Amino acid sequence: MAWNEPGGSGNKDPWGNRNSDQGPPDLDEVFKKVQDKLSGLFGGRGGGRSGGGGGGGTLGAGIIAAVLLVIWALSGIYIVDEGKEAVVLRFGAFEHIEGPGPHWYPRFIERVEIVDVSQVRSVNIGQASEEARMLTQDENIVNLTLAVQYKVNDPKEYLFSVNDPEGTLREATESAVREVVGRKSMDDIITVGRSEVATSVRDLAQQILDHYKTGLRVTKVNIKEAQPPAEVKPAFVDAINAREDREKVINEAKAYANDVLPRARGKAARMEQEASGYRDSVVARAQGESDRFRQLLSAYEKAPKVTRERMYLETMQSVLAKSSKVLVDVPHGSNLMYLPLDKLMERAAHQPGGSSKQSSSSSSSSSSSGSGSGSSSSSSDSQSQTGGFLRDRLRNREMRR
Repeated sequence: MAWNEPGGSGNKDPWGNRNSDQGPPDLDEVFKKVQDKLSGLFGGRGGGRSGGGGGGGTLGAGIIAAVLLVIWALSGIYIVDEGKEAVVLRFGAFEHIEGPGPHWYPRFIERVEIVDVSQVRSVNIGQASEEARMLTQDENIVNLTLAVQYKVNDPKEYLFSVNDPEGTLREATESAVREVVGRKSMDDIITVGRSEVATSVRDLAQQILDHYKTGLRVTKVNIKEAQPPAEVKPAFVDAINAREDREKVINEAKAYANDVLPRARGKAARMEQEASGYRDSVVARAQGESDRFRQLLSAYEKAPKVTRERMYLETMQSVLAKSSKVLVDVPHGSNLMYLPLDKLMERAAHQPGGSSKQSSSSSSSSSSSGSGSGSSSSSSDSQSQTGGFLRDRLRNREMRR
């Protein structure tokens, strides 16, 4: 039966009070009763009640407070993994940085931000056509695509210095690569200068990031693609092929030079040695002739007449020994021609057809004279006689003078 039905509750309201007029309850009365109940629960004394239950209420409140304190203390324990760092904020302001390991912070007073400082992150530059097209020093357009790898170097700067570190990195790298490409020719960027361009972009982008204090460190820049626009690509392919052919010809020429030059150097060294030997021999011969001439001069100064006659005889002997005909000056008469038969026979023997003549002459001489040894002795005797005859004639002429 409801409390407000006739005869059901004896004109009592839900709080145990009688209400004769069946009107709405007094709100102040309701709030006062709720307040009394709560104060009794936490150790207070309710209005009009005895304080017998105050001890039990105080004990319960202490237990609840202790449990809440333990939960609050345990909630502040956290562990930082290896390769990460914890940035501690107190009331939203930076306090300090914690390294790997277990730590504790007072919740609701401090806050912790975990930053991975060992992870290598990557961002691509030049995916869009507007980003890829760049102008070179020689006023050519090149499409360049890069992959930038970076790490968090300073967690404090990474969290508080800039609003968007990754966006700042992208803009700084794009600015750096456009500046570096603007100082290089297209041939260097496409062929041999790609590594140099990547290194310059990394250094310049790092300077910009350090200036803005982003807390990022660029570890590597990789040029994924560097090529001319599609409209002029065939012409550049032909130019690259021509350059490769030039390098091939240069390498072949270097190989040929490496083969020829050592042999030419060896030949030149041999010729130098031969010339040096010839020079030494000529100088030695000239010195010998000079010494002989000095000795001859000394002898001539001592005995001019004898020395002059000896020189004359030696000269005539050396000249006439090579001649096949001799003219002898006979006083008061015509010149007498002397034919040295032994010299003529020796010359005939050394000629190509002299063997048959020599055999025939040897056979005739054997049949006529019967001895071959006599011819050689006779030739030597005739030569000595000729020399003696010449000396005598020359001596007589000298005496007549």
